Amino acid sequence: MSRSKLEKFAENRTFPNFFQWEGEDFSPEAHFPMRGHWHERFFRNDHPIVLELACGRGEYTVGMAERDPQRNFIGVDRKGARMWKGCKYSVVNNMPNVAFLRTQIQYLPCYFAEGEVQEIWITFPDPQPRNCKENKRLTSEYHLSVYNRVLAPDGTVHLKTDSDFFLDFTLETLQRLQLPVLCLQRDIYRNGMPDPRLEIKTYYESMWLEQGKAIHYLKFNL
Repeated sequence: MSRSKLEKFAENRTFPNFFQWEGEDFSPEAHFPMRGHWHERFFRNDHPIVLELACGRGEYTVGMAERDPQRNFIGVDRKGARMWKGCKYSVVNNMPNVAFLRTQIQYLPCYFAEGEVQEIWITFPDPQPRNCKENKRLTSEYHLSVYNRVLAPDGTVHLKTDSDFFLDFTLETLQRLQLPVLCLQRDIYRNGMPDPRLEIKTYYESMWLEQGKAIHYLKFNL
């Protein structure tokens, strides 16, 4: 029998690399104690920090960390029961360059100081196709303004998606904001992978590939 959500929540709190706001005093103006101090207080190095947003089970977070020990990776999601799997894996396998943060994405500036993050990965986000959900899309103008508050001036955003709709929406948003596209590759399994980290497959990505869906990649900065 699989563990219940409550069991996963409880075990998350025992992991040394799991972070969330404790208590009832949170506000959008609050500052998490690790904010601005992730390098010295947790990772104990000055390697670049990479976020995976809406990380789910954390498969991509730990996959990137295994490939690149010279970078620090933090998976971010609002659902602690999801990230339990990746968090536990990273602890069991003694991965010092991995952490997980439970919060909503709009609150990233409460947890990271200006310029503290070098890269952001958005892997297979919900495309939110209804027009009334536009601001919830993770590459909406609203969300890009959030990322801009924590991303280094030369920092990059990576998008990996199976959704033509979401890719086109993102490209239109970047064009409207006059933001540069650094790399665009449609159907990476047919046309080539410009970044070796794209070879990492999540459980759902493997299913979509079996269904014949094309996977796309976009890299840009703010």
